Amino acid sequence: MESEIEKLRQLKQEREKMKERQGIAVAPKEKVKENENDKAVTVCPECGSHQLVHDYERAELVCQNCGLVLDDDFIDRGPEWRAFDHDQRMKRSRVGAPMTFTIHDKGLSTMIDWRNRDSYGRAISSKNRAQLYRLRKWQRRIRVSNATERNLAFALSELDRMASALGLPRNVRETAAVVYRDAVDKNLIRGRSIEGVAAAALYAACRQCNVPRTLDEIAEVSRVSRKEIGRTYRFISRELGLKLLPTSPADYVPRFCSGLGLKGEVQSRAMEILKQAGERELTSGRGPTGVAAAAIYISSILSGERRTQREVADVAGVTEVTIRNRYKELAEQLDIEIII
Repeated sequence: MESEIEKLRQLKQEREKMKERQGIAVAPKEKVKENENDKAVTVCPECGSHQLVHDYERAELVCQNCGLVLDDDFIDRGPEWRAFDHDQRMKRSRVGAPMTFTIHDKGLSTMIDWRNRDSYGRAISSKNRAQLYRLRKWQRRIRVSNATERNLAFALSELDRMASALGLPRNVRETAAVVYRDAVDKNLIRGRSIEGVAAAALYAACRQCNVPRTLDEIAEVSRVSRKEIGRTYRFISRELGLKLLPTSPADYVPRFCSGLGLKGEVQSRAMEILKQAGERELTSGRGPTGVAAAAIYISSILSGERRTQREVADVAGVTEVTIRNRYKELAEQLDIEIII
């Protein structure tokens, strides 16, 4: 055993000498800085370049600028096979989907395939199909074994339904599922409807991920009232210690402009108006959607892409009276001349 270790050391020394002869510098191990998470920093310690290249043939991490070898003999954690289309990838892959919080068992359970074929692709005989049907039925039943899993299964499917109706991205769904699971762990569901807590968790996730949706929008796709969602949201945010800042009017501008079919110039001008209004504290104490709608209305007029108050109100979910009051305040305080 000792002789094998000695041989490996000699081979490594010979390899380093060969690199020195070829003019490639080898970085000592103490020169590779490490960050707070104990991961190698992606900066060359010699020249400070970020252009680092993984040479998988030689198993080295090399600086493209000065040629310094930052790491050697690293492990290639990718698959040992290649695929040139989707069918090949599905056939050669030996792993399933990644873990997700949006499924009650986190996606780690197995499923009996609905196709009546065995592992070789051959059709299953009619004699065994009845048994396979019973196995599928019992597999579905035992997948949800107790009341907690049944609660989670229903609530997470409700979350997914509401998120799909609102067109929310994947990270918001995952965050909402985590918030709901935390509420279940702290026994905050008792005495409250599952739909109400799920809607409140989705609203909290939207604010955490900076994808703001109003309570009215959440209530529109849920099966509970706006009042109950707001009350449940305040309760779970207090109990779970969620530190959420108030939503800014600027967060709504891109979505409202997209809904109105306005150009990027109108959006930029609206953001500038909101920035000036924030510096003069004109947005405090007012609904963010109303202020954002007023800024877009002013910007559309100044940019020559006029939209009516009715059109802006329909997209923003506010009344025309709110837009009139807010745009008059903004125009008067910011000295903006609007020609109707």
